[in-house]
Amino acid sequence: MRTAALGPAQRAESLAGMAERELDVLVVGGGVVGAGVALDSVTRGLSTGLVEARDWASGTSSRSSKLIHGGLRYLEMLDFALVREALKERGLLLERLAPHLVKPVPFLYPLQHKGWERLYAGSGVALYDAMSMARGHGRGLPLHRHLSRRHALRVAPCLKKDALVGALQYYDAQMDDARFVATLVRTAAWYGAKVANRARVTGFLREGERVVGARVQDVEAGGEYEIRAQQVVNATGVWTDDTQAMVGERGQFHVRASKGIHLVVPKDRVNSTTGLILRTEKSVLFVIPWGRHWIIGTTDTEWSLDKAHPAASSADIDYLLEHVNSVLAVPLTRDDVEGVYAGLRPLLAGESDATSKLSREHTVAHPVPGLVVVAGGKYTTYRVMAKDAVDEAVRALDRRVADCVTEDVPLLGAEGYRALWNARARTAARTGLHVVRVEHLLNRYGSLAEEVLDLIADDPSLGEPLHAADDYLRAEVVYAASHEGARHLDDVLTRRTRISFETFDRGARSAREAAELMAPVLGWDGDQIEREVEHYEKRVQAERESQRQPDDLTADAARLGAPDIVPL
Repeated sequence: MRTAALGPAQRAESLAGMAERELDVLVVGGGVVGAGVALDSVTRGLSTGLVEARDWASGTSSRSSKLIHGGLRYLEMLDFALVREALKERGLLLERLAPHLVKPVPFLYPLQHKGWERLYAGSGVALYDAMSMARGHGRGLPLHRHLSRRHALRVAPCLKKDALVGALQYYDAQMDDARFVATLVRTAAWYGAKVANRARVTGFLREGERVVGARVQDVEAGGEYEIRAQQVVNATGVWTDDTQAMVGERGQFHVRASKGIHLVVPKDRVNSTTGLILRTEKSVLFVIPWGRHWIIGTTDTEWSLDKAHPAASSADIDYLLEHVNSVLAVPLTRDDVEGVYAGLRPLLAGESDATSKLSREHTVAHPVPGLVVVAGGKYTTYRVMAKDAVDEAVRALDRRVADCVTEDVPLLGAEGYRALWNARARTAARTGLHVVRVEHLLNRYGSLAEEVLDLIADDPSLGEPLHAADDYLRAEVVYAASHEGARHLDDVLTRRTRISFETFDRGARSAREAAELMAPVLGWDGDQIEREVEHYEKRVQAERESQRQPDDLTADAARLGAPDIVPL
């Protein structure tokens, strides 16, 4: 089985390789859209490079609601095309492209009015199911069902009896968004793309009007590369306008940032066998099952401050607690909150000032020769956005290029996943791990779990869980650095694992153990281990402080009290 190990040596080789000869396509931005563009491009036979200024998925693509969904609320807006497109993508991901990463999840929608609401909401959910089935990709999920109040309270005993007169239950899907992106990047690399994180574009190369590449700074080792490409794709999300400004041309559209925050609470704080979806005055609120936790979100407010580290304020947290407690029999308090994370949605600036009404459609433009810009959209439809961006880029190439094939290209780990899942008890017996641990690995790595198991076979101590975060094995930290492109402690605790918001200490007690596991892979000495741990602890302190502040301005100032990691 071929694989793509994104270790330190591969990163250095990729950067040098991108600078050696002209690429067909250089992609700027390592979120889900940029990674998707790289995979689409390389699987059409184009020489492809992908650079990301920070870590893979370090922006929006690691801070979402973790849902792959059609968007029920877009039906209410009569945006049938967007819902139809998203439902097709949901089906492809569940059934063919990433069954190891994308899983069904049930949601209960409490009804608060007799008669008309059941008819109105029920018609919407029935249309949702019908549109999914009509695309031929909805058979993997159960159909919705109508529940009486008594039945709904059996399914979700956490609800107040007077908070509903009945309910609807339907299914969508969920994934770990940062893990999905890391897998997407590795898949692109497996097909031949050259990929490098911590590689910042500082400017574009020009020949007259035409963009012919980019100047890229190696943030880790220092030095600058000139990477030439026939087409450059700007897929930088909420940074689109900033990246566009480097060209010195006005963009054809603008991207505004909308902040969404999420709370994470332990599983036992909400007594339910299903997720919940609640209507608010502005949007919808989800209570989403997440392993031994619940994710509660999200907000939708304009954000014009620091894009790299959006901060959740005390007001944001109170807003979510107030709305979820309106239906819970046992209310949640601040003490129940294990973790908080905030992300920014890239919304195309439209006619409405309210960010909740801006478009979730995506746009592709060719503002100057040699530069394609893709922005907007939803996580679920990343593959369609990538296809449209590459379609636009290849129009300017002076040769025939194959059509998009990513509808039939499973992500690494998908092939053989179901067979390994069926054999998980045998794998547990062979490795000495509990079957629950094997299931955990299969649902994070798919068939690539064998690579993690190989690490444990070589060093049995890696089969032990982390002392302060026992959902994760020590081997997963080593694997993140050796195979998944993690360069710093923050990458592992925040994105390769979710320890930063799944533990009450926000990962602080796991920091030293994880850093010591990463050190041999990344060549760290004792001083660098200390720097990594100190930086992570300062980040946790700054985030906690920001979450005590009353508003965005003070929260942003507090969060910026922790600087970004500085390499050796």
